[in-house]
Amino acid sequence: MKVFFPPFHPLLYLFICFTGVEGILYLIGGSFGLREFAQIRYDVDPALKEKLKQNTVTLESEYEKLEKSDLDNWENIRGPRLWEDSRTVQKQRREAVRLKTE
Repeated sequence: MKVFFPPFHPLLYLFICFTGVEGILYLIGGSFGLREFAQIRYDVDPALKEKLKQNTVTLESEYEKLEKSDLDNWENIRGPRLWEDSRTVQKQRREAVRLKTE
C-alpha cells in the first residue's frame, strides 16, 4: 500500500526555506553577539586591574579569620516582620537588653 503525499506547493517550499534560513542566521548571529557581550566582562580597565593586583585577601587568610572567631556562642536575633516597624522592634530589643543587664 502506497501512501500518497501531495508535493509541496512552491510558495510553501520557499516559506519553509526562508524561515529555516532566518532561524539558523539568528542562532549563529546570536552566538557571535553574545560572545562579544561576554567579552566585555573580561576586558578590565587597567586601573581596576592594578587595584585587583594590590588586593591581598586570600582564601587562607579568610579561613584563618573564621578559625579565630567563636561560632559556638551566638545569639539568635529575630528580625522585624514585614508588617512591623523596624524602629519599634529595635526599641523593644534595646529595652529588653537594658532590663536584662540591670
